[in-house]
Amino acid sequence: MGLPSGLFGLGRPATCGMKGRPVRVLTIIPTYNERESLPTVITRLRAAVPEAHVLIADDNSPDGTGDLADSLAAADGNIHVLHRARKEGLGPAYLAGFAWGLERDYDVLVEMDADCSHQPEQLPLLLDAVERGADMAIGSRYVPGGRTENWPLQRQLISRGGNLYSRILLGTSIHDITGGFRAYRDTTLRALGLDTVESRGYCFQIDLAWRAERAGLKIVEVPITFVEREEGVSKMSNDVTVEAATSVAKWGLCARAETLARKLRLRG
Repeated sequence: MGLPSGLFGLGRPATCGMKGRPVRVLTIIPTYNERESLPTVITRLRAAVPEAHVLIADDNSPDGTGDLADSLAAADGNIHVLHRARKEGLGPAYLAGFAWGLERDYDVLVEMDADCSHQPEQLPLLLDAVERGADMAIGSRYVPGGRTENWPLQRQLISRGGNLYSRILLGTSIHDITGGFRAYRDTTLRALGLDTVESRGYCFQIDLAWRAERAGLKIVEVPITFVEREEGVSKMSNDVTVEAATSVAKWGLCARAETLARKLRLRG
C-alpha cells in the first residue's frame, strides 16, 4: 500500500493504494478538557502531515474543548469533530473514532494524544512504517533511539513497570505495549474484533496490541521522543492503573489456560 509523498515529506512520488486512489489517513485525537493544548497540536499536526484528516473525539468537555474543536473544523475542511455524550475513557473514545473512520473508508487510522506528548512531526515515521509493510506501527519509547523528556520519575516507573508486567504475564515481545502513538491499517482494525473490546483506560492500548500480536499481524516499533505535557492535566488515575493490572492478569491466565487445553487435546 502506497501513501502520497505529501504525507511524508520523504520525496517519494505519490502512489495509490489497493483501492485505486491515494491512501487516506485519519488521525484520531480524543479530548477531555484539552482546550489549552488542542490548538497547538492541531497546528503542528496539520503542518507535519497536511494531506491527512483529523478527527477530534470530544467527551463533552466542560472547559469548552468541543466548541473550540468546532471552530477549528469550520476553518479547515480536513478537521472533523465527533461529539460524545459523556466521559467514558480512552478506549470508548478511540473505538468511536475508529468506527467513524472505517465507515468513511479511511485506509490508515492513527492514535495521538491531544497534549503534544506525541510529537506530530514524528507521525511521518509511523506512516512510513505502514507504507513499508507494517500492519500496525507503534511509536516506541523503549526501543533503541526512543526516549522520554521531562517525565516525572513516578510516571517513568509506572510506564516501565507496566510494560515489564505485560511482557511477563502476556509473553509479548512488544517493548512499548502501553504506547499510545500508533498507526493502523484499516484491515488491521477490522481483524481485531473491536466489537468485543471492553477496555476503557490505558489498558486499551495493551489490549489492541496484544490482539494484533496474537493474530500474527506485523507490528513495527518506531523510536520516538515522548515529551511530558506542558499544559492541562494528565488523565492517569489509580482506577486506570488497577484496570490495566487486573485486565492483563486475566488475559495472561486465559491465554495460558487455552494453551494448556490445546496441549491436552493433542495428547488425547
